[in-house]
Amino acid sequence: MAYNLLKGKKGIIFGALNSQSIAWKVAQRAVQEGAEIVLTNSPLALRMGELNALAEECNAPVIPADVTSNDDVQNLFTKSMEHFNGGVDFVLHSIGMSINVRKGIPYYENNYEFTHKGFDISALSLHRVLATAMKMDAINEWGSVVALTYIAGQRVFPDYNDMADNKAALESIARNFGYFYGKKNKVRVNTISQSPTLTTAGSGVKGFGGFIDYADKMSPLGNADADQCADYCVSLFSDFTRMVTMQNLFHDGGFSFTGVSQEVMESMGK
Repeated sequence: MAYNLLKGKKGIIFGALNSQSIAWKVAQRAVQEGAEIVLTNSPLALRMGELNALAEECNAPVIPADVTSNDDVQNLFTKSMEHFNGGVDFVLHSIGMSINVRKGIPYYENNYEFTHKGFDISALSLHRVLATAMKMDAINEWGSVVALTYIAGQRVFPDYNDMADNKAALESIARNFGYFYGKKNKVRVNTISQSPTLTTAGSGVKGFGGFIDYADKMSPLGNADADQCADYCVSLFSDFTRMVTMQNLFHDGGFSFTGVSQEVMESMGK
């Protein structure tokens, strides 16, 4: 059911790859709620993914952007503002990549060139996007920026590897920009710490199925799925959350505040 929560709003969605992607679900829900959107991903991801199908469904242009390139990010905002004939009201940052994870290199043996690349794509990209948007005055007053993260930014999940460092930095960047962009133009910036969700990126983490099963047993409400995350993102893009900023918001069925569940205790006692 749609409620027109985003009627008249315009936004940019980073990171949709295929129908498993949370960003894909967010794009669909935003349009259902009345928004107009621009879709973007890296040129490589556009070749690998299925974004054109989503673009057709959402009647949205696709503007390629390598988020490690200042010029690409500036071009993205320039073309988006031309398309919308003005600024944007919301941005979703759903970007993450670790070469160390892909290559199965353990955290204590990380290749630092790979680490730097993953940090640039997964965390520093949010800084680049927001710094560029501020300079170009690209996000309208009371706009909303949401970046997706994971609780490994606060707790140790051994196989999450250097992505945990990236998520911790991402959350810090969101807090800092929440202050500066809030002072400048009342733009709010938040992160959503989502339940482990089976996406193309997530499935690359060793033992990710175990993450999902454990979190589901620990969470009193069970794991939040991608569609539910999309609903939450829409609420943060809407005018109903105007005073929420600089927050890391756990969307995980209660996992983040559960010490131990009955199901986990029973499984340990077997």
